[in-house]
Amino acid sequence: QVQLVESGGGLVQAGGSLRLSCAASGIIFSINTMAWYRQAPGKQRELVARISSFGSTDYTDSVKGRFTISRDNAKNTVYLQANSLKPEDTAVYYCNLYGMDYWGQGTQVTVSS
Repeated sequence: QVQLVESGGGLVQAGGSLRLSCAASGIIFSINTMAWYRQAPGKQRELVARISSFGSTDYTDSVKGRFTISRDNAKNTVYLQANSLKPEDTAVYYCNLYGMDYWGQGTQVTVSS
């Protein structure tokens, strides 16, 4: 059974930082591309970043230069370091086994102005 458990969200002021974590189980973590999505109120869920099994990364334009996705295969964990946060980054952030319908429960990130 695939499980993805996110943590690390919270309330932060604009310009602040958060580090999100997603612990995976029930999969061979090291061979899978992992991703972070987010969904703001009234908006569609969007891909924020993804990281391949080889460590190559992609980011949506709005977070380039501010967010960094990384992975620790020994810990079956994927991270999202979010710096220089803006109010428009406010959303529920979800971990995803990329290309498959496996999602975590989400972690709320709220950025105050």
